[in-house]
Amino acid sequence: MSNLKMKEAALIYLDRSGGLQKFIDDCKYYNDSKQSYAVYRFKILINPSDVVELDAELGNHILHQPLKAAEVFQSVCFIAVKTLSLIGQLQTETQINIVLKLTHLPPLPSYGLDLCEFPLDYTSQRFYMMQGIVIAMTTVTKYTQGARFLCSDEACPLSKGFQYIRVHVPGATESATIRNDFLCNLCASSLQEDRKFRVLGDKQIVEIIATKALHAFQGYSNNQPFRFQSLTIFLRDESVNKMNIGNEYKIIGIPTCVKTSQTAVCIEANSVTFCNSKVPSGISDNFRCLLSLTSSSCWKFTAILANIFASQITPPGTYNMLKLCLLMSLVQTTDRNKELEDCLDILIITSDSLLIDRLLNFSINLVPRGIRHLVSTEIFPTLSRNKYGTGAVSIQAGSALLAKGGICFIGDLASHKKDKLEQLQTVLESRSITVYIPGKKFGEDIDQQMTFPVQCSFWSFVDMDSSSRRNAQKINTLIGQMDCSLIPANLVEAFGLLINCNESSPCHPFLPTVQHTLNKAINPEGLFYAASRQFTTEDFEKLLAFAKNLNVEFSLEAERMTHGYYLASRRIRTGSVCGSKLSASALKYLVFLSEAHARLNLRNKVLKEDVLIAALLFETSLTLKYGATVFCVAPNAVFPFELYNEEYLEQRDLYLTQCQQQLEQFIATYGPGTTIFSSDE
Repeated sequence: MSNLKMKEAALIYLDRSGGLQKFIDDCKYYNDSKQSYAVYRFKILINPSDVVELDAELGNHILHQPLKAAEVFQSVCFIAVKTLSLIGQLQTETQINIVLKLTHLPPLPSYGLDLCEFPLDYTSQRFYMMQGIVIAMTTVTKYTQGARFLCSDEACPLSKGFQYIRVHVPGATESATIRNDFLCNLCASSLQEDRKFRVLGDKQIVEIIATKALHAFQGYSNNQPFRFQSLTIFLRDESVNKMNIGNEYKIIGIPTCVKTSQTAVCIEANSVTFCNSKVPSGISDNFRCLLSLTSSSCWKFTAILANIFASQITPPGTYNMLKLCLLMSLVQTTDRNKELEDCLDILIITSDSLLIDRLLNFSINLVPRGIRHLVSTEIFPTLSRNKYGTGAVSIQAGSALLAKGGICFIGDLASHKKDKLEQLQTVLESRSITVYIPGKKFGEDIDQQMTFPVQCSFWSFVDMDSSSRRNAQKINTLIGQMDCSLIPANLVEAFGLLINCNESSPCHPFLPTVQHTLNKAINPEGLFYAASRQFTTEDFEKLLAFAKNLNVEFSLEAERMTHGYYLASRRIRTGSVCGSKLSASALKYLVFLSEAHARLNLRNKVLKEDVLIAALLFETSLTLKYGATVFCVAPNAVFPFELYNEEYLEQRDLYLTQCQQQLEQFIATYGPGTTIFSSDE
């Protein structure tokens, strides 16, 4: 009676949810087809909340005994087919393969599977919800959805018909569906597969890790040891190619135990949903107050941010230009499922690699996808054999794809081999990486290739203080040019910003850094500056999370100034022999820098003041690469004074106003056909 009641409830649910009409339409497709089928596959969408409200026992079966629940729906569908004469060829109930697709699971702890907790429950054969980031995936292969078997004894009644139908169930291996040792229940003779009725489906294997396991890739630890392990997800049929490397997903599936060379816990995926991060509601009260106090200027707020940023690593007032660039690169990251095209790649020339390394490492931990690349691992995707013996090639993510939407800090360029640097240059220019899969090596008939978008910003540095580099430096022939001969010129060009951090220069006073280092050695957890106590790391995290989700657009004045500066700069850096030194991506970087400065100011509109900062930073970078031009910019143009108080901020504003006038004059003189504030346009 209980089973009959559940079947009745299943029929009512199908009728109310529209599933019955979809089932009838699917039956019509099978009935109209000229092809003969041994297995008829039907996908039924299930809302557990609606089912539980209708019939608690059926809802409980769906959530905790999904295989038995599928049998209930199988029986209901078979009766419907026979009663309504939907499929004339259908003979037995076992020919119907029901796949229940859940819309969600109850938001209760017992339905969540935390990949970082032990032990994992893989014996209950029920649905769980887990969340993780894809770190590897295989190519798509085939598996057996269903097959027809016949008794080998021709005298046996079961040597004909569709009595022996085997279909794939969650957690089953290929050998559970197709084997040669099945016996007839009637005469005990061996069963033989009728191969022309075998039904194949698509299969893909994906590896995920828990989101909090990313701490292992961020080069930062709070002295708490931890370990993590990836979890294998089996995607089949409709779910194939629904997941991309580097993205974060919520997966509903059934845990199972698969025996390979070692026992492994896997998940048979039922549904896959992309995870969108929550947009933060605002910034801290301290930053809100600071923004209000500096609202009269378009430059003061970001100047103070750069001045006090990372005061745990370097004292306020040092490396301000670098810290401003880092903040601008951080606000160009994204947590949403969109193509990250506005990347800001930064290459730093320094003679204090230890301090720069600490500063960059601190910075990447302020965004969810800040990845510290380890030399022992790979930056870009690599190939390996799939450990589950399916014949598919496994593509491992690498640091760059894992940093999707964020920052990939690759350390010192000197730590990478020549071929890796060439690969990095190609990726910086094309923003994609192509993986070639040799068919002969991995048992395929043909070669394949897969292209992945690389959607992260790259940070790196070059230590010019090493003895080999110090001795190899050449005398520069152009004013302001930095000797970068030890780095491939095309690679330097591929980085959007080149920054010189020399602590012995007036821009980077040496003594405060020494005092800071000594204080940290004595008291590692100490907060030595008022700024560190007033504006915490959490405050900066909230600020960046809010700023990077702002949608910005250019004002007309800002757009004209950006194009004007680009055309003028391109014109004066164009030679008769080698052509223009400005790459096609130069305009793109100017736009990204302007947008980043506007976001950092928490504005939705890019103003000409933002374009000025972008132009000064970009011109400083160009000067280091190619030498100075008629638009001569000082190395410390963005921060000409040490920011001690309000008076120095006012002096900086006056200086930047003069720079803006010089930029407008430069555009008017060298920008062909460009008039900055033309009323005609």
